[in-house]
Amino acid sequence: MPIIYMLFGGAGTAAAHAALVSTDPAQNSVVPSAPSAVTLTFSEGVTLSADSVRVLDPAGKQVDAGDTGRADGKGDTARVTLHTGLANGTYTVAWRAVSDDSHPVSGAFTFSIGAPSATVVPADSTQGVKTDGLISFMYDTGRVAAYVAFALLAGAVAFVLVCWPAGAAVKQVQQLLVTGWLGLLVATVVLLLLRGPYERGSKIAQAADPALAHVSLDGRIYTALAVRLLLLAVSGVYLAVLVGQLGQPGEEPAPRRARSRLGLTGVLLAVALSATWVGTDHSAVGIQVWLSLPTAVLHLLAMAAWLGGLATLLAGLRQGVGAESVARFSRVAFGAVTVLVLTGVYQSWRGVGSWSALVDTEYGRLLLIKIGCVAVMLGAAWFSRRWIARVRTEPAADGAAARSGLRRSVLVEAAVAVAVLVVTTLLTSAPPGRVAQAVAALPKSTVAPAAPGRGVELKLPYDTGGRTANAKGTATVGIAPVVVGNNTVRLALNDAGGQPVEVAEIELTFTLPARDIGPLTVALQPEGTGRWTGTAQLPLAGEWVASLSVRTSDIDQATSVQKLTIGS
Repeated sequence: MPIIYMLFGGAGTAAAHAALVSTDPAQNSVVPSAPSAVTLTFSEGVTLSADSVRVLDPAGKQVDAGDTGRADGKGDTARVTLHTGLANGTYTVAWRAVSDDSHPVSGAFTFSIGAPSATVVPADSTQGVKTDGLISFMYDTGRVAAYVAFALLAGAVAFVLVCWPAGAAVKQVQQLLVTGWLGLLVATVVLLLLRGPYERGSKIAQAADPALAHVSLDGRIYTALAVRLLLLAVSGVYLAVLVGQLGQPGEEPAPRRARSRLGLTGVLLAVALSATWVGTDHSAVGIQVWLSLPTAVLHLLAMAAWLGGLATLLAGLRQGVGAESVARFSRVAFGAVTVLVLTGVYQSWRGVGSWSALVDTEYGRLLLIKIGCVAVMLGAAWFSRRWIARVRTEPAADGAAARSGLRRSVLVEAAVAVAVLVVTTLLTSAPPGRVAQAVAALPKSTVAPAAPGRGVELKLPYDTGGRTANAKGTATVGIAPVVVGNNTVRLALNDAGGQPVEVAEIELTFTLPARDIGPLTVALQPEGTGRWTGTAQLPLAGEWVASLSVRTSDIDQATSVQKLTIGS
């Protein structure tokens, strides 16, 4: 999906990843008797493995049957059966799945049977749900390589067909075509091998494990990768025909009808290849999918025409490409940039959660870096158009300086475009809005550990960026007795003047990053204007992170975080 959000792509959490909507038993609930199963419902479809949901008793022993499946066959659910004869106490549910946009998601919550109790879940029972760092790096590198290779392949073909048919006979252009095709083939195979460990949080040694691949090959992403391999086989034949008909030195140019057939076939293959990305990523979930999918395809194809065309133009400038071909590409590039801007603005509107997310989250800051890089690309493109005008108007004998200047500006465009791809891959690799990402940017905790039984208050300022009276203020979260197990939570929300305020939506969660526990959502009950109470079941000692999300309108939302130390 990196290309899809290349220009002004969304920030925030809206329609970004699957979110846990409800659970049965409910989070933090106390049930009178042991349930026969635990069921999770998500905001969108998810891909599961047999151990996607694990249930641990107060002693840390796994008490589920390890048979994670669906509830009534619904794709947005996960269900695991429990052993019989479970004792009273607090149970921890840790889960991991892959959302329809292909990103791994995970979390945990607790419920109690009979009555709450302390729980001592061992560290190794909840570790390992994060994707291994090496796997993540290799997978993201493979994604960048795949997008670059596709852009090179599709853009070079478009340049030859539309701007420079004689270029098919140029060795350097043929090498670009082969490099794009081979690069995409290798990157797709690598992604296919790494996908299983990437989803399950396992190590690099398991990348070639047939058992792991067999378990994981149920998701749409694997079907898309397999289809991409088949399309690449067809594309290899297509490239041979393309070079065979257009790339024979000394022969007459191919008839217009033959070029038209090659062009139509190339467009169909490019659209089909692009669908292997957009059909499995953010564009396939959320609002207006019927419009988002074709918009994303157009975005991807426009970026390929621009970036791949630039690479082919660089090769052509060294091989005597004519001024008319250069001018024709200038018009193609202008159209591609126009499509990129229009489709990027739409995707931004579709995905942005709030203006404050641009500066308050790592996701938003990466987005600003990407927009800056795109601005540099557009500036270089403006200089390129000026050089192209000189190439067309100056005599061939005097055009060496103009061609040299054009090569430099085009090289800058191509280099910055690759940088944008890398930044955007980093952007889309990290699930937006996750508390764990915000923890790294936090200063050391300013909240001293509270003695058990005495309680503590957290001050969480918020600013949703709206213009209403409740858009800015402070939340005071009182927690007592600050121990492992049940803690009473009292939440007070006041505006900038210190007066209680109501908001459209409020959510309080707790996460233990060191053990990958959470987010655990607190069920808040209103107790008057701007006042709520609830119970937080914190199953382990450690440094927890309290996260408060406040929404004051359909688009104005902010999330504040603070650390809290829970003693043993």
